[in-house]
Amino acid sequence: MIESGGAAVRSLARALADRDADPVLLFVEGTAGLGKSHLLHGLAALPEAAEAARVWWRCGGDGGPWAREEPWREPALLLVDDVHRADEDELRRLRRVLEALGPGCAAAVAHRPEELRVPGLPLGAPAMAHPYRLTVLTERLAPWDEERVRRAAEEVLGDGASTDEAARALYERTGGVPRAVVDLLALLRERRPAFAGTAAEVAAAGVPARSAELVLSRTCALAPAHRPLVWAAAVLDAPAARDDLIAVAGLGTAPGNEALLRALECAALTEAAEGRYGFAVPVVAEAVRETVPGPVRQDLHRRAAAALSRSQPVAWAAVAGHHRAAGEDRKWLRAVEKAAESAAASGRYQQAITLLEGTLATPGLPPWARARLAPLLARNAVTGLRSDQTVEVLAQIVRDTDLPPAVRGELRLDLGLMLCNQMGRFTDGWQVLEVAADELREVRSPLAARAMAALVMPYWPGASLDVHRRWLAKAVAAADDSGDEAMRTAVLANHVGLAMSGADPDAWELVARLPVQSTDPASARQAARGLCNAADSAVWLGFYGRVDGLLAEGRELAARSGAPYTEHSASGTRLLHAWWTGRWAGLARRCEEFVAATADMPFIASDAYIVRGLLALAQGDWGEARSWLSQRGTFGTENLPVPLGATAAGAVVRLLLARQEVAAAADRARAAWAVVADKGVWPWAAELAPWAVEALARAGDTAGAHTMVREFARGLGDGCAPAARAALTWSRAVLAEAEAPAEERPGALSAAADAYREAAAAFAELPRPYSRALAAEGAARCVLAADTLTAKGAEGGGGDGEGATDGPEGAVGGSEGAGPDVDSAPAARRDGAGSGGRAAEPVASAVAELESCAQVFADLGAVWDATRARALLRTRQPARRGRPPGRPSHTDQLSPREAEVAQLASSGLTNREIAATLHLSPRTVEQHIAGAMRKTGALSRRDLAHRLEPDGPS
Repeated sequence: MIESGGAAVRSLARALADRDADPVLLFVEGTAGLGKSHLLHGLAALPEAAEAARVWWRCGGDGGPWAREEPWREPALLLVDDVHRADEDELRRLRRVLEALGPGCAAAVAHRPEELRVPGLPLGAPAMAHPYRLTVLTERLAPWDEERVRRAAEEVLGDGASTDEAARALYERTGGVPRAVVDLLALLRERRPAFAGTAAEVAAAGVPARSAELVLSRTCALAPAHRPLVWAAAVLDAPAARDDLIAVAGLGTAPGNEALLRALECAALTEAAEGRYGFAVPVVAEAVRETVPGPVRQDLHRRAAAALSRSQPVAWAAVAGHHRAAGEDRKWLRAVEKAAESAAASGRYQQAITLLEGTLATPGLPPWARARLAPLLARNAVTGLRSDQTVEVLAQIVRDTDLPPAVRGELRLDLGLMLCNQMGRFTDGWQVLEVAADELREVRSPLAARAMAALVMPYWPGASLDVHRRWLAKAVAAADDSGDEAMRTAVLANHVGLAMSGADPDAWELVARLPVQSTDPASARQAARGLCNAADSAVWLGFYGRVDGLLAEGRELAARSGAPYTEHSASGTRLLHAWWTGRWAGLARRCEEFVAATADMPFIASDAYIVRGLLALAQGDWGEARSWLSQRGTFGTENLPVPLGATAAGAVVRLLLARQEVAAAADRARAAWAVVADKGVWPWAAELAPWAVEALARAGDTAGAHTMVREFARGLGDGCAPAARAALTWSRAVLAEAEAPAEERPGALSAAADAYREAAAAFAELPRPYSRALAAEGAARCVLAADTLTAKGAEGGGGDGEGATDGPEGAVGGSEGAGPDVDSAPAARRDGAGSGGRAAEPVASAVAELESCAQVFADLGAVWDATRARALLRTRQPARRGRPPGRPSHTDQLSPREAEVAQLASSGLTNREIAATLHLSPRTVEQHIAGAMRKTGALSRRDLAHRLEPDGPS
């Protein structure tokens, strides 16, 4: 197949298709490895060439076809390869053959322009006498672009291994030359399935043999006096200017110019860009360097370091590498320091971290170098994003007793921050920070205030709120004593986080004091962190209207001052904000992209894991929900920050209740509640409390449920925490519904409904549409259950409270429970009227509210919740007028109930879980699934998802 479909190729094809067409001569031009022979074979396979005689001629080999004085009378395609290898005699014969081309004939002549005997004249001199009707065209081949290299990698290695990183590395090492790409992919294929698609693996694959042989043969063809110029290009390992090549080679101007001309003539080097020279296939530099004698190579590296040091801006990382290769260790370490400082100054923290990690891991590094480079690594790692390797490097360095105490304390501070903020190892990090605070205080370092400020942040499990407040007092005093504005801002930023978390009414005044206009980058970074801390706390408290402004200002300031970790944490806050405010469109994808982008440091993506799990729970994909909520096994959920841990626990408790695992739900609720209680930051209980209270109530521990509600209310006190206030009201409604005395159940359920309505109104003000709909659904459930009991009492059916929780929710607070099969049982009170019509208005209002809830759930994408609400609604909606008695017929289409069951089944729920959600018997669920599969032609439960209508029956 021909991949290049240029106009020249199309003209050749037209000449072959028409016996009377003018002959065409196509020159195929391209440097070694670009696919000239491949193109010739593609031309031979053209459909238009099917009737033509195909004649192959490889120059410098078989001598080609006989010379012809007369033109071909039949259609013919002459394919000439490697014309640059032809001698003068063969070129003369070839010119005669091409001059004899007749109508309906074509010829394609391939050559390497860099190896022609006469530059620019493929057929040599003198030029061919072109016949009058001969059309002469040129097809110039070019290297592949990065996208084409990626496609080649996918074809050879498969989609899983052809990562963006691997494709980019392949392109950079081969220059896109197809032959080199194919050969390097063949080397990588031998590593499958171990190949993981990293740039390091591509680099370790080595040099393709054909590419190495070609460049070495061309280098060997040079005179010995000219070869150092090619060696210099190999040592520089990047396209370089003429003067730099000559300087590194150690040649004078005139000899250097002569050497460069000869290297270009024999194609050992090429002009990669205007005025810059290097190898057509960059990876071959490795093969050339290996042939250079050691002492000569060291001299080349020394001169390379000197040449690069004179350029502006100085590429200090490259200079460091050349000094090290030259054996100049002290200059190497100084250059590493300058390279790291330069990278950090321009926000390239990861580049600085990688360079410093590799340097500090070098055995036998002198103590002075460790003392200078280790703090630089630590500062970059805290500001940017870092890897596990950084933790290990710093942990080893702080054990070095030769380090000055101030340096060791600074390193310990940064190690502690990294363990807490980016690794999630709170216990280890807390201990390291306490030691760092003592060490830095002893040497009177201003950084002592920073260490103490770190111990002010309350997010980590363990220490109580009082402990954090004591550290705040010490941090404020230390910052004032230091006189360092950046330290004062660091303490203030953490004071903001502590005050906001505890719903302190003065917290917003602290936010206003952050020096967002500071021109000092260190202070600006701390102010950005303070703003993002405030935004995160505002999300947990329920001040959603303030979040976007705080995040926008904090992210802009973080980007301007160079604080990528702060930017990432702000991205997590945005995901939480979108979840609670009902902006779910595309949210699952955003979470997954965030997780993928931080795959090597999953703790940073904790917010994304939790939000993705909450979405899966609402959608009814319970297997996925459990996986995401447990962080997919990337790290222990016990190490989550307390608010995230409480939220995840609340979702897991709800899931266990839905699966009727009540005892397990109660145990999980108690454990999670203890973590929040030990911390003492009660606004963080908001996402756990309603589900924890329900779990204990359903497990029969009403005393424990009461204690939770009391502790929650007492802990909130007068604090300004709107989300937690609404959750407290919701929790009281759950408890009221669970505890309604049997003899007073209709009235008690009505009181519970009032509490649910109050919670729904509070959530609506925030706004939190999903929480509001859940609370409103609870109110409707209680009203309908009270009406059913009243009706039973009026009809003599008993007033003992049996069946009071027989709605689709089954029990209290939004969980599922077993109950009567509403498909097979008569619908109770479908006209919405209570005994004697007394409850008609409340019931009608409840039905309308339930319809609204179902629609909100559906609009959000909460499939499980929408299905549950519709199941309860179906028991109360009046029958349609004009329908004949009996059940409607759904011979060819899914019935509404079958559609509901099929939707839940396709999301992964078991028959038992579906039965709990829809309040059916497992037998009925099984029948509905069988009916749905028969009607849709689905081959499995999962296949139902693809067979259902896009919107599904409502």
